[in-house]
Amino acid sequence: MDKYLIVGLGNPGSEYALTRHNTGFMVVDAFARKAGVDFQDKRYGFVAETSVKGRKVFLLKPTTYMNLSGNAVRYWLNKENIDLSRLLVISDEVALPLGSFRLKANGSNGGHNGLGHIQQLIGQQYARLRMGIGNDFPRGMQVDWVLGKYTEEELEVLQPAINHAVNIITSFVLAGIDITMNQFNKLGKGVQNKPDNTPEGKEKEE
Repeated sequence: MDKYLIVGLGNPGSEYALTRHNTGFMVVDAFARKAGVDFQDKRYGFVAETSVKGRKVFLLKPTTYMNLSGNAVRYWLNKENIDLSRLLVISDEVALPLGSFRLKANGSNGGHNGLGHIQQLIGQQYARLRMGIGNDFPRGMQVDWVLGKYTEEELEVLQPAINHAVNIITSFVLAGIDITMNQFNKLGKGVQNKPDNTPEGKEKEE
């Protein structure tokens, strides 16, 4: 059976819930809810298992804290013998506006500590989905911004992007990175301004 590892980056613990840095956790939580599966506390992370049309999908929320995320990713790739081409990492991104997202097949860590540690351990040839959290903070205050909690209004702006991200995971597993990028990246630019953010609505527009 084909196996996939979907990693949402964040920090464990209730004090970090709904913080901008935990957007990756929020995406895999949403996917797990839709799939009807629960996370179990396992080595290096909370892990849930599901399948998409016969393909095994492991959902991982590392418990290593953000700066050591690579330890969890490398361990679960090796444990389940999953190829790098079947790894998708979801992270927050200050360089993108809140409510937008960008899917890439590979690339640099962009200054993100979690992606940076993963890159140190396994290289940069893996797919990543960057979820925009905006950068409305004074110079030198980035740490406070990413560790700050979303407001109710911000969560409303973020939710359509999370919905898209859940669909991106499914598409990544079934169709691969290239087709998924072509289909979804055009939806990721300023999605908060779209009246209908569902894939069905988008198809009607086109």
